Parts: sequence; C-alpha cells; structure tokens
Amino acid sequence: MITLSNIYDAQKNDVRAHRIIFDTYGKSLYRLAKRYLSVSDKAEDAVAESFFIILKKINTCHFLAIPPFEMWMRKIVVNECLRILKKDKRFEILSETEDLSFVVDDETIENLTAEEILKVIGALPTGYRTVFNLYQIEGYSHSEIAEMLNITIGTSKSQLSKAKSLLQKKIIELDPSYAKRKVI
Repeated sequence: MITLSNIYDAQKNDVRAHRIIFDTYGKSLYRLAKRYLSVSDKAEDAVAESFFIILKKINTCHFLAIPPFEMWMRKIVVNECLRILKKDKRFEILSETEDLSFVVDDETIENLTAEEILKVIGALPTGYRTVFNLYQIEGYSHSEIAEMLNITIGTSKSQLSKAKSLLQKKIIELDPSYAKRKVI
C-alpha cells in the first residue's frame, strides 16, 4: 500500500519509492491503457512513457492525499493513450451508422464477468471506445472530450450514443437466452 511518504520520497528521486509506485499502480494503469489501446504492446508503451512522465514531473506537484496523486497519474496515462491514437492515425470518428436501440436487463449484465465487459468495450471502434471511456469511465464532460480530441461537442455526444447502442447489441449477443426472452 502506498503512503504519502512514498510519494514524497519519490519526489526526492528515491529509486526505491519509484519502484513502490510502479509496483502499486503498474497493473491498474496498464488496464486503463488497454481500455483505450486494444493492442497490448501499445498499452505497454503508453504505460512506460507515462511512468517516465510521472517520475519526471512528480517533484513539480504537491500532493496532500493519495487520491489526487492517483487521479494525476490516470490523467497522464489517458493523455498518453490519446497521443498514441492520434500519432498512429488509428483514431477514427465513425459517422452515420444504423440507429441501434436495444434494452439490456439487469440479469443479462449480472451474468457477464468483468473480463467479458472489458472485452466488449475493447471491441468497439476506436472513436466509440475512446469517447465511451472518457465520458462514462473517466468522467470527462463532452466539452472536455471535444477539446481533447479536437472534435465538436455534438460529435462527442453522437459517438457516445452510438457506442452505448453497439455495446447493448454486443452484450445481448453474449447472452443468447436473452434474445429468446425478449423481442427486439
């Protein structure tokens, strides 16, 4: 478990404290990167670069509690993932697709494992997945997303709506018995 003392030691360039931070947060930050970058190698690169940035800039910040430190690291990882997506030109905003409207009941969701849900999210097209992660999981507003991705607020809202519809469709496909119970 990390303490403020570990963070303060890391700010003083203590290699042992750097290692504690990496050991404590490496896997969770990798999972965060993997939600944005479906390729494992790219997610690993994003985390490695993020830790380089974190350890380089940690002494420029003053943390009074652990949660702001964790949020700061998460933001660095998200920004690094977005940089990689833009650099690789893999970030596509999909335009018109069929309007999909489905309803998924609580029982269907409860039957899915976290791994299955993450796999479904990971299978979304890059633009949908990115906006969904930023809005639903990270808590950014549409105006913040629009600025981060250099898109309009309307495009952000549209991508989120389409992502949710496609997620619902894919979740329904994972539970064949659900389709027998409901008429879509």
